[in-house]
Amino acid sequence: MAVNSFEIIPMNEWGLFTDPKPSVVAGPCSAESEEQVLETAKHLKETGINVYRAGIWKPRTHPGSFEGVGAEGLAWMQRAKKEYGLKIATEVASQKHVAECLKHGVDLVWLGARTTVNPFLVQEIADALKGTDIPVLVKNPINPDLDLWIGALERLSRAGIKKLGVIHRGFSTFDKIKYRNDPQWQVAIELRSRYPELPFFVDPSHMGGSKDYIREISQRSLDLGFEGLMIEAHCNPAVALSDAKQQLTPAELDDLLYRQITVRDADSDAPEWKDNIDQLRAKIDVIDENLLYALNSRMKVSSQIGEYKKNNNIAIIQAARWDVVMAKVMEKGKEYGLSDKFLSTVFAAIHEASVDVQNEIISKQK
Repeated sequence: MAVNSFEIIPMNEWGLFTDPKPSVVAGPCSAESEEQVLETAKHLKETGINVYRAGIWKPRTHPGSFEGVGAEGLAWMQRAKKEYGLKIATEVASQKHVAECLKHGVDLVWLGARTTVNPFLVQEIADALKGTDIPVLVKNPINPDLDLWIGALERLSRAGIKKLGVIHRGFSTFDKIKYRNDPQWQVAIELRSRYPELPFFVDPSHMGGSKDYIREISQRSLDLGFEGLMIEAHCNPAVALSDAKQQLTPAELDDLLYRQITVRDADSDAPEWKDNIDQLRAKIDVIDENLLYALNSRMKVSSQIGEYKKNNNIAIIQAARWDVVMAKVMEKGKEYGLSDKFLSTVFAAIHEASVDVQNEIISKQK
Protein backbone atom coordinates (compact mmCIF):
# COMPACT_ATOMS: atom_id res chain seq x y z
CA MET A 1 0.00 0.00 0.00
CA ALA A 2 1.34 3.43 -0.93
CA VAL A 3 2.31 5.83 1.86
CA ASN A 4 0.24 8.95 2.44
CA SER A 5 3.28 11.21 2.48
CA PHE A 6 7.08 11.09 2.51
CA GLU A 7 9.32 12.56 5.18
CA ILE A 8 11.23 15.02 3.01
CA ILE A 9 13.92 17.58 3.73
CA PRO A 10 12.95 20.65 1.64
CA MET A 11 15.07 21.11 -1.47
CA ASN A 12 16.23 24.57 -0.37
CA GLU A 13 18.04 22.81 2.51
CA TRP A 14 19.98 20.42 0.28
CA GLY A 15 22.76 22.94 -0.31
CA LEU A 16 22.70 22.37 -4.07
CA PHE A 17 20.47 24.89 -5.76
CA THR A 18 20.55 28.66 -5.63
CA ASP A 19 18.33 31.39 -7.07
CA PRO A 20 17.20 32.28 -9.64
CA LYS A 21 14.69 29.52 -10.15
CA PRO A 22 14.00 27.07 -11.69
CA SER A 23 16.45 24.69 -10.06
CA VAL A 24 18.52 23.26 -12.90
CA VAL A 25 20.71 20.18 -13.30
CA ALA A 26 22.64 20.45 -16.57
CA GLY A 27 25.51 18.81 -18.39
CA PRO A 28 26.29 16.34 -21.14
CA CYS A 29 24.38 13.14 -21.74
CA SER A 30 27.68 11.30 -21.28
CA ALA A 31 31.12 12.04 -19.89
CA GLU A 32 33.23 11.30 -22.98
CA SER A 33 36.67 12.69 -22.19
CA GLU A 34 38.32 14.77 -19.50
CA GLU A 35 38.62 17.68 -21.91
CA GLN A 36 34.93 17.55 -22.83
CA VAL A 37 33.84 17.29 -19.18
CA LEU A 38 35.96 20.24 -18.08
CA GLU A 39 35.19 22.49 -21.04
CA THR A 40 31.44 21.94 -20.69
CA ALA A 41 31.65 22.50 -16.93
CA LYS A 42 33.53 25.78 -17.41
CA HIS A 43 30.91 27.21 -19.77
CA LEU A 44 27.98 25.98 -17.69
CA LYS A 45 29.44 27.61 -14.60
CA GLU A 46 29.54 30.87 -16.53
CA THR A 47 25.85 30.36 -17.30
CA GLY A 48 25.07 30.15 -13.59
CA ILE A 49 24.58 26.40 -13.37
CA ASN A 50 25.46 24.99 -9.97
CA VAL A 51 24.64 21.27 -10.35
CA TYR A 52 26.56 19.54 -13.13
CA ARG A 53 25.36 16.22 -14.56
CA ALA A 54 27.04 13.68 -16.81
CA GLY A 55 26.26 10.05 -17.57
CA ILE A 56 29.03 7.69 -16.42
CA TRP A 57 27.27 4.39 -17.07
CA LYS A 58 24.85 4.42 -20.01
CA PRO A 59 22.06 1.78 -20.24
CA ARG A 60 21.95 1.37 -24.02
CA THR A 61 19.42 -0.71 -25.93
CA HIS A 62 22.00 -2.50 -28.09
CA PRO A 63 25.43 -3.80 -27.04
CA GLY A 64 28.38 -2.29 -28.85
CA SER A 65 27.08 1.28 -28.72
CA PHE A 66 28.75 3.77 -26.39
CA GLU A 67 27.93 2.60 -22.85
CA GLY A 68 29.85 5.23 -20.91
CA VAL A 69 33.44 5.52 -19.75
CA GLY A 70 32.77 4.06 -16.31
CA ALA A 71 34.27 5.18 -13.01
CA GLU A 72 37.14 6.95 -14.76
CA GLY A 73 34.65 9.66 -15.70
CA LEU A 74 33.91 10.31 -12.04
CA ALA A 75 37.50 11.46 -11.57
CA TRP A 76 36.95 13.99 -14.38
CA MET A 77 33.78 15.23 -12.73
CA GLN A 78 35.58 15.41 -9.40
CA ARG A 79 38.13 17.72 -11.05
CA ALA A 80 35.31 19.86 -12.49
CA LYS A 81 33.84 20.10 -9.01
CA LYS A 82 37.16 21.25 -7.57
CA GLU A 83 38.10 23.69 -10.33
CA TYR A 84 34.71 25.34 -10.88
CA GLY A 85 32.95 24.92 -7.55
CA LEU A 86 30.17 22.81 -9.06
CA LYS A 87 28.09 20.13 -7.41
CA ILE A 88 28.17 16.92 -9.47
CA ALA A 89 25.44 14.43 -10.29
CA THR A 90 25.07 11.18 -12.21
CA GLU A 91 22.77 8.21 -12.76
CA VAL A 92 23.19 5.00 -10.77
CA ALA A 93 21.78 1.57 -11.57
CA SER A 94 23.51 -0.77 -9.10
CA GLN A 95 25.17 -1.03 -5.70
CA LYS A 96 28.57 -0.80 -7.41
CA HIS A 97 27.62 2.49 -9.04
CA VAL A 98 26.56 3.90 -5.67
CA ALA A 99 29.83 2.85 -4.05
CA GLU A 100 31.88 4.54 -6.80
CA CYS A 101 29.82 7.73 -6.54
CA LEU A 102 30.24 7.93 -2.78
CA LYS A 103 33.99 7.36 -3.16
CA HIS A 104 34.29 10.20 -5.67
CA GLY A 105 32.22 12.74 -3.75
CA VAL A 106 29.16 12.84 -6.04
CA ASP A 107 26.62 15.27 -4.61
CA LEU A 108 23.40 13.93 -6.17
CA VAL A 109 22.36 10.71 -7.88
CA TRP A 110 19.31 9.71 -9.85
CA LEU A 111 17.69 6.46 -10.89
CA GLY A 112 16.93 6.18 -14.60
CA ALA A 113 13.65 5.04 -16.12
CA ARG A 114 15.00 1.56 -16.88
CA THR A 115 16.07 1.15 -13.27
CA THR A 116 12.86 2.47 -11.68
CA VAL A 117 10.94 -0.25 -13.49
CA ASN A 118 12.91 -2.97 -11.65
CA PRO A 119 12.13 -3.26 -7.90
CA PHE A 120 15.13 -5.58 -7.37
CA LEU A 121 17.57 -2.93 -8.60
CA VAL A 122 15.79 -0.16 -6.73
CA GLN A 123 16.05 -2.13 -3.48
CA GLU A 124 19.74 -2.85 -4.13
CA ILE A 125 20.39 0.87 -4.60
CA ALA A 126 18.29 1.79 -1.55
CA ASP A 127 20.30 -0.64 0.59
CA ALA A 128 23.57 0.82 -0.74
CA LEU A 129 22.44 4.37 0.06
CA LYS A 130 21.24 3.57 3.57
CA GLY A 131 22.91 5.79 6.13
CA THR A 132 24.02 8.39 3.58
CA ASP A 133 22.87 11.98 3.23
CA ILE A 134 23.05 12.20 -0.56
CA PRO A 135 20.01 13.55 -2.44
CA VAL A 136 18.29 11.05 -4.76
CA LEU A 137 15.98 11.76 -7.69
CA VAL A 138 13.83 9.03 -9.27
CA LYS A 139 12.83 9.14 -12.93
CA ASN A 140 9.46 7.74 -13.92
CA PRO A 141 9.47 4.13 -15.14
CA ILE A 142 9.50 3.66 -18.90
CA ASN A 143 5.82 2.65 -18.84
CA PRO A 144 3.10 4.85 -17.28
CA ASP A 145 2.78 2.84 -14.06
CA LEU A 146 2.25 5.29 -11.20
CA ASP A 147 2.40 2.58 -8.52
CA LEU A 148 5.79 1.42 -9.80
CA TRP A 149 7.10 4.99 -9.56
CA ILE A 150 5.71 5.40 -6.04
CA GLY A 151 7.07 1.99 -5.03
CA ALA A 152 10.60 3.05 -5.97
CA LEU A 153 10.23 6.17 -3.85
CA GLU A 154 8.93 4.10 -0.94
CA ARG A 155 11.96 1.79 -1.05
CA LEU A 156 14.33 4.75 -0.88
CA SER A 157 12.29 6.44 1.83
CA ARG A 158 12.36 3.27 3.95
CA ALA A 159 16.15 3.27 3.59
CA GLY A 160 16.16 6.64 5.32
CA ILE A 161 16.57 8.87 2.26
CA LYS A 162 14.98 12.22 3.13
CA LYS A 163 16.50 14.31 0.34
CA LEU A 164 14.24 12.68 -2.20
CA GLY A 165 12.63 13.93 -5.40
CA VAL A 166 11.38 12.87 -8.84
CA ILE A 167 12.13 13.47 -12.51
CA HIS A 168 9.46 13.24 -15.18
CA ARG A 169 10.97 12.26 -18.56
CA GLY A 170 7.91 10.85 -20.30
CA PHE A 171 6.96 7.30 -21.27
CA SER A 172 7.89 4.97 -24.08
CA THR A 173 5.18 4.60 -26.72
CA PHE A 174 4.55 2.84 -30.02
CA ASP A 175 2.38 5.73 -31.17
CA LYS A 176 3.81 8.21 -33.64
CA ILE A 177 4.20 11.48 -31.74
CA LYS A 178 6.54 14.39 -32.22
CA TYR A 179 8.37 13.73 -28.96
CA ARG A 180 10.76 10.91 -28.18
CA ASN A 181 8.71 9.99 -25.11
CA ASP A 182 5.03 10.61 -24.45
CA PRO A 183 4.67 13.29 -21.72
CA GLN A 184 1.37 11.97 -20.34
CA TRP A 185 1.34 14.97 -18.02
CA GLN A 186 -1.69 13.58 -16.20
CA VAL A 187 0.53 10.92 -14.58
CA ALA A 188 2.97 13.53 -13.31
CA ILE A 189 0.12 15.74 -12.11
CA GLU A 190 -1.40 12.81 -10.22
CA LEU A 191 1.93 12.13 -8.48
CA ARG A 192 2.27 15.80 -7.56
CA SER A 193 -1.30 15.83 -6.24
CA ARG A 194 -0.65 12.82 -4.02
CA TYR A 195 2.79 13.90 -2.80
CA PRO A 196 3.12 17.70 -3.00
CA GLU A 197 6.11 17.52 -0.66
CA LEU A 198 8.30 15.86 -3.32
CA PRO A 199 10.62 18.17 -5.32
CA PHE A 200 9.65 17.74 -8.96
CA PHE A 201 12.00 17.97 -11.96
CA VAL A 202 11.20 17.54 -15.64
CA ASP A 203 13.72 16.25 -18.21
CA PRO A 204 12.79 18.00 -21.48
CA SER A 205 15.87 16.58 -23.24
CA HIS A 206 14.76 12.95 -22.97
CA MET A 207 11.09 13.77 -23.26
CA GLY A 208 11.53 15.70 -26.50
CA GLY A 209 14.43 13.79 -28.02
CA SER A 210 15.40 16.95 -29.90
CA LYS A 211 16.61 20.33 -28.74
CA ASP A 212 13.81 21.85 -30.85
CA TYR A 213 11.28 20.84 -28.17
CA ILE A 214 13.21 21.76 -25.03
CA ARG A 215 11.77 25.25 -24.69
CA GLU A 216 8.11 24.26 -25.05
CA ILE A 217 8.44 21.29 -22.67
CA SER A 218 10.36 23.36 -20.14
CA GLN A 219 7.72 26.09 -20.21
CA ARG A 220 4.90 23.58 -19.87
CA SER A 221 6.55 22.06 -16.80
CA LEU A 222 7.01 25.48 -15.20
CA ASP A 223 3.41 26.43 -16.03
CA LEU A 224 2.35 23.32 -14.10
CA GLY A 225 4.34 24.49 -11.08
CA PHE A 226 7.20 21.98 -11.15
CA GLU A 227 10.36 23.22 -9.48
CA GLY A 228 13.24 21.97 -11.58
CA LEU A 229 14.66 21.05 -14.96
CA MET A 230 17.28 18.48 -15.94
CA ILE A 231 18.70 19.54 -19.30
CA GLU A 232 21.46 18.01 -21.36
CA ALA A 233 24.16 20.45 -22.50
CA HIS A 234 27.42 19.68 -24.30
CA CYS A 235 30.32 21.90 -25.36
CA ASN A 236 29.98 20.51 -28.89
CA PRO A 237 26.74 18.53 -29.35
CA ALA A 238 27.49 17.76 -33.01
CA VAL A 239 30.21 15.30 -31.99
CA ALA A 240 28.50 13.88 -28.87
CA LEU A 241 28.78 10.10 -28.50
CA SER A 242 25.18 9.76 -27.29
CA ASP A 243 21.92 11.66 -27.83
CA ALA A 244 23.55 14.41 -29.91
CA LYS A 245 20.22 15.77 -31.22
CA GLN A 246 18.79 16.57 -27.80
CA GLN A 247 21.76 18.43 -26.29
CA LEU A 248 22.11 22.22 -26.15
CA THR A 249 25.31 24.19 -26.16
CA PRO A 250 25.97 26.15 -22.95
CA ALA A 251 25.12 29.35 -24.85
CA GLU A 252 21.78 27.90 -25.97
CA LEU A 253 21.04 26.83 -22.41
CA ASP A 254 21.83 30.34 -21.17
CA ASP A 255 19.41 31.79 -23.73
CA LEU A 256 16.72 29.28 -22.74
CA LEU A 257 16.95 29.94 -19.01
CA TYR A 258 17.26 33.72 -19.03
CA ARG A 259 15.37 34.84 -22.13
CA GLN A 260 13.02 32.14 -23.42
CA ILE A 261 11.12 30.71 -20.45
CA THR A 262 9.02 32.28 -17.72
CA VAL A 263 8.93 30.99 -14.16
CA ARG A 264 5.47 31.04 -12.60
CA ASP A 265 4.88 31.91 -8.95
CA ALA A 266 3.24 29.26 -6.80
CA ASP A 267 0.93 31.87 -5.25
CA SER A 268 0.48 35.60 -4.73
CA ASP A 269 -0.70 37.88 -1.93
CA ALA A 270 -1.97 40.49 -4.39
CA PRO A 271 -5.61 41.40 -3.49
CA GLU A 272 -6.69 41.36 -7.16
CA TRP A 273 -5.38 37.80 -7.53
CA LYS A 274 -6.92 36.59 -4.29
CA ASP A 275 -10.37 38.09 -4.97
CA ASN A 276 -10.63 36.93 -8.57
CA ILE A 277 -9.25 33.44 -8.05
CA ASP A 278 -11.59 32.82 -5.11
CA GLN A 279 -14.60 33.83 -7.21
CA LEU A 280 -13.56 31.66 -10.14
CA ARG A 281 -12.87 28.67 -7.89
CA ALA A 282 -16.33 29.11 -6.32
CA LYS A 283 -17.81 28.88 -9.84
CA ILE A 284 -15.79 25.73 -10.49
CA ASP A 285 -17.13 24.19 -7.27
CA VAL A 286 -20.73 24.79 -8.41
CA ILE A 287 -20.02 23.37 -11.87
CA ASP A 288 -18.33 20.31 -10.33
CA GLU A 289 -21.36 19.68 -8.14
CA ASN A 290 -23.60 19.87 -11.22
CA LEU A 291 -21.32 17.44 -13.02
CA LEU A 292 -21.56 14.99 -10.14
CA TYR A 293 -25.35 15.28 -10.17
CA ALA A 294 -25.41 14.66 -13.93
CA LEU A 295 -23.09 11.67 -13.65
CA ASN A 296 -25.21 10.19 -10.89
CA SER A 297 -28.30 10.61 -13.07
CA ARG A 298 -26.52 8.94 -15.98
CA MET A 299 -25.49 5.97 -13.85
CA LYS A 300 -29.09 5.53 -12.69
CA VAL A 301 -30.21 5.33 -16.31
CA SER A 302 -27.39 2.87 -17.02
CA SER A 303 -28.71 0.72 -14.17
CA GLN A 304 -32.18 0.75 -15.74
CA ILE A 305 -30.69 -0.24 -19.09
CA GLY A 306 -28.85 -3.05 -17.34
CA GLU A 307 -32.13 -4.36 -15.91
CA TYR A 308 -33.75 -4.34 -19.38
CA LYS A 309 -30.77 -6.14 -20.90
CA LYS A 310 -30.88 -8.73 -18.14
CA ASN A 311 -34.61 -9.33 -18.51
CA ASN A 312 -34.31 -9.62 -22.29
CA ASN A 313 -31.07 -11.63 -22.36
CA ILE A 314 -29.15 -8.90 -24.24
CA ALA A 315 -25.36 -8.52 -24.24
CA ILE A 316 -23.95 -5.53 -22.35
CA ILE A 317 -21.68 -4.17 -25.08
CA GLN A 318 -23.54 -2.60 -27.97
CA ALA A 319 -20.65 -1.42 -30.15
CA ALA A 320 -22.77 0.12 -32.90
CA ARG A 321 -24.77 2.11 -30.38
CA TRP A 322 -21.61 3.42 -28.71
CA ASP A 323 -20.18 4.49 -32.08
CA VAL A 324 -23.31 6.56 -32.66
CA VAL A 325 -23.06 8.11 -29.19
CA MET A 326 -19.42 9.09 -29.68
CA ALA A 327 -20.06 10.52 -33.14
CA LYS A 328 -22.75 12.80 -31.66
CA VAL A 329 -20.47 13.74 -28.74
CA MET A 330 -17.61 14.68 -31.05
CA GLU A 331 -19.86 16.73 -33.30
CA LYS A 332 -21.44 18.56 -30.37
CA GLY A 333 -18.07 18.97 -28.69
CA LYS A 334 -16.78 20.99 -31.64
CA GLU A 335 -19.58 23.51 -31.06
CA TYR A 336 -18.29 23.97 -27.52
CA GLY A 337 -14.63 24.13 -28.54
CA LEU A 338 -13.75 20.87 -26.77
CA SER A 339 -10.95 18.71 -28.14
CA ASP A 340 -11.53 15.20 -29.45
CA LYS A 341 -8.83 13.88 -27.13
CA PHE A 342 -10.49 15.36 -24.06
CA LEU A 343 -13.93 14.06 -25.01
CA SER A 344 -12.59 10.60 -25.85
CA THR A 345 -10.90 10.35 -22.46
CA VAL A 346 -13.91 11.57 -20.48
CA PHE A 347 -16.54 9.52 -22.29
CA ALA A 348 -14.37 6.39 -22.33
CA ALA A 349 -14.31 6.58 -18.52
CA ILE A 350 -18.07 7.17 -18.40
CA HIS A 351 -18.68 4.25 -20.75
CA GLU A 352 -16.47 1.95 -18.70
CA ALA A 353 -18.32 2.90 -15.52
CA SER A 354 -21.68 2.30 -17.25
CA VAL A 355 -20.56 -1.13 -18.44
CA ASP A 356 -19.43 -1.99 -14.89
CA VAL A 357 -22.84 -0.99 -13.49
CA GLN A 358 -24.67 -3.09 -16.07
CA ASN A 359 -22.33 -6.03 -15.61
CA GLU A 360 -22.98 -6.03 -11.89
CA ILE A 361 -26.73 -6.14 -12.51
CA ILE A 362 -26.63 -8.85 -15.17
CA SER A 363 -24.25 -10.96 -13.08
CA LYS A 364 -26.79 -11.23 -10.26
CA GLN A 365 -28.90 -14.33 -10.21
CA LYS A 366 -32.55 -13.88 -11.11
